Parts: sequence; C-alpha cells; structure tokens
Amino acid sequence: MIVTEEQSDRLKVHVYGELTLADYRELEKAVTGGLKTAPKVRLLMDLAKMSGFTVDVAWEDVRFTRAHAHDFRRIAVVTDSQWLGWIGWLSAAFTDAEVETFEAMADAEAWLAETA
Repeated sequence: MIVTEEQSDRLKVHVYGELTLADYRELEKAVTGGLKTAPKVRLLMDLAKMSGFTVDVAWEDVRFTRAHAHDFRRIAVVTDSQWLGWIGWLSAAFTDAEVETFEAMADAEAWLAETA
C-alpha cells in the first residue's frame, strides 16, 4: 500500500507492506501532477514499513527515473534497512537529483527543506 502527501514542490510517499506495480503507478501520477506546479519535485520516500517489492516495480522504477532524470531536485529515502538504502543509491545513478538516505523522518524532512 502507498500513501502520498502533496505539498507545493514536495511529495511525501509512505510505503506499507509490499510495493506493487499498481502502487508505483500511483507514485508516478503524484510526481507528474507535482511537476505541473513546480519545475522540480522534492521527494521523500518513507520505506521504513516496506517489506519488499515485486520484480516489475524494480524495472518500472528504472524506466520512470530515467524518463524523469531532470525532474527531481532532491530525493530523501527513509529506511533502517541497508539493502533499501542501496536501492535508493541505485536510482540516483539515473537522475541528477541529490539523493540521501536517512534513518529518521525528521532528519530527512529537514534536509529536503534546505535550499539546494
């Protein structure tokens, strides 16, 4: 399950349980909607309660991130899993956004709010 919160140039996404392709499509809609109001999106991905993702999500993430390589200003990933942190860094290879991984939500939000 995925829950999105949109705020001007910021998008906060919380993932609960397994991330499916249908969930990822919701994320894509939220990002493209956010791009209508801001030239670049600041994205916070809260993966602390994510248990995993389906294989088709991994491929879609690479495709979507490459298609929107210049549409993100910053991407903050919240997770206590080193493995999921590496996934965030892999996505960074396909975008010119600054990407950071955090264990605490407050730290991620503070970093995202900084002027880049």
